[in-house]
Amino acid sequence: MSVLFDVRNLVFRYPKSKEDILKGISFTVETGQIFGLLGPSGAGKSTTQKILIKILNNYQGEIFYRGKDLRTYDKSFYEDIGVGFEMPVHFNKLTARENMKYFASFYQRHLDCVALMEKLNLADAIDMEVGQFSKGMKVRLNFVRAMLNNPRVLFLDEPTAGIDPANARIIKDLILDFKKRGGTVFITTHLMSDVEQLCDEVIFMTDGMVGKKAAPRDLKIQYGNRLVTVEYYDDAGLRRQQFDLKDLGHNRNFLDIISRYDIETIHSGETSLEEIFIIVTGANNE
Repeated sequence: MSVLFDVRNLVFRYPKSKEDILKGISFTVETGQIFGLLGPSGAGKSTTQKILIKILNNYQGEIFYRGKDLRTYDKSFYEDIGVGFEMPVHFNKLTARENMKYFASFYQRHLDCVALMEKLNLADAIDMEVGQFSKGMKVRLNFVRAMLNNPRVLFLDEPTAGIDPANARIIKDLILDFKKRGGTVFITTHLMSDVEQLCDEVIFMTDGMVGKKAAPRDLKIQYGNRLVTVEYYDDAGLRRQQFDLKDLGHNRNFLDIISRYDIETIHSGETSLEEIFIIVTGANNE
């Protein structure tokens, strides 16, 4: 993979703030990967995303997009990116079709938005005023808007928040399909299940600073316990024992249990991403 975004020592302070919101962060995003920027509210995630999509410009440090300084790109940059803000922005008096037609007029490339709305179970609402939409419908329409120009890069902020599990699954499948077709995704979310299902690599941000990139699987191994817990029934009823993963296949007690008794459950000592989030960001101390 090649580096798509290369962020070097990024510093940013809002005009009325007394301190920097971003304090010299550096990271890279590879082409064709789904990259997650995670952290508690106020850590600087949205600010970072706004800088990368050129909404905020008065930053210190360097950002390279496809090897070129982001500051040097003109409006053609927006042909490359699709953005899904956490709070959907639409014209409530216009229908879904009219909204998408209006936003599509900003771009040279266009996607078949009607077909995408149909995939997202919005077929019956295409000619309905968006003001009549539920929150979940607006979030799904927001995803359509992000995909309108058939972008190379998707910036998504809480893309499945407020959506039922079935429609959230559709959006996640569409994101994974976008990646399979060579797209790159930059995602911020508090839903760790989305992170685990989607992200190739993540970085945790705390108080305007970031840690090292890692794959969710590697984080779970790093912070997890190398143990297996077995629940089984013997003559005395339900029992529970833990075993070290090391040489588990040669552990006579473990092998005796799984061969002789009715097994109820077997669980590894894997730590959840929610627990890792709290450990890494110190969110439990807030």
